[in-house]
Formats: sequence, structure tokens, C-alpha cells
Amino acid sequence: MRTGRPREFDLDRTLDRAVRVFWRQGYEGTAIADLTEALGINRPSLYAAFGNKESLFRQVLARYSDQRAGYLPVALAEPTARAVVEHLLRGAAEATTGRGEPRGCLGVQGALATGPNSDPIRRTLTSWRRSGEAAIRARLSKARDEGDLPTEADPATLARFVCAVMYGMSVQAAGGATRTQLHRVVELTMSSWNTLIAGEPTDAS
Repeated sequence: MRTGRPREFDLDRTLDRAVRVFWRQGYEGTAIADLTEALGINRPSLYAAFGNKESLFRQVLARYSDQRAGYLPVALAEPTARAVVEHLLRGAAEATTGRGEPRGCLGVQGALATGPNSDPIRRTLTSWRRSGEAAIRARLSKARDEGDLPTEADPATLARFVCAVMYGMSVQAAGGATRTQLHRVVELTMSSWNTLIAGEPTDAS
């Protein structure tokens, strides 16, 4: 007679399934029953392996960041600010329209329509997005310091704009926009590059 029950599932593969559930349904829209059904494990096994729902979501977000949002560090390593921004936007277009994957971005979709009980997760996702924006801002500041951007360029505003476009594309993807359509958005954005890096407009009054 066995005294302990061996773990009968692969943690990484199970976590990948959890990523898809939260990505598709959001945090608040996902019930424990949804997770146990999708993961093919019972409730005690889920709690033993991942903790509660909040703990599991945090692990899911880390997994998503490493895999689906992995284009961010690659983009930041591009040699020019323009290449960085274009890589970020094209990476977002690709990541939010993957074949066989939920549409949109977990970091955006996951926090939609969260109530007071989900405030810790909403704050976690807000922090996650701010961290990404801060990394972009730091890279653009470096570009300005190195002369790759004009001295009047505003890295903070430019980083905020880039994130706004990325998150907007995520919402568009969740609403059915195609990858081709999102890449067209990228092309339109990059066609305004010289305007974007010009800094604050001069008050003509």
C-alpha cells in the first residue's frame, strides 16, 4: 500500500494550460472549476502544486512574460531607438494574434472588469505594465544620451505612447483585428517616427 500519491502531471505543461485559461477568460472570469477541468487535475492537486487562484495567476503571468512576451528584452537589445520601437510593436502584433492561442494580451485582458476582491491582481498587472514601460523608457533615455535620439526627445512620453499603441493593438486583436491589420498600424506609427521623437511641440500663441 502506497503511503503517498505521486504527482501525476507535468507542472510546466499544466502551467501552460493555465496560461491559456486566464488569458482567454481573464482573472475574475476564471473559476477554480474552469482550471481543474482545463488542467485535468482535481482541486486538492491544484492547491498543492500552485497554491490558491491568486498564487497560480502570478505564476501564470511569469510564465507568459517569459514565453509570449519574450520579444520585449529582444527588442530592447536592438541597436537603435527606431529599431527598438518597431520591434516592440511588431512583437506585440505577433504575440496578440498567435494561431491557436487566445487573442490579445494576458497583461491587458487579465485585468478587465475586475471587482474589489481582485484588487491585488489588478495591482499586480498594473505593476507588470509599468515595469515594461520603465524598461522601454530607460532604453530610450540611453538612446538619447548616446545621440541616437535628439536632445529634445522625451523618452518618458515616447515610452508611454509606445505602450499605449501596444495595449491598444491588444484590445483590437481581442476584438478580431487580424495580424495583417495590426502590422499596418505599426507601419502607420513608424511613418510618424520623426514627429514622435521631436519632443514637446512649441506653443505658437
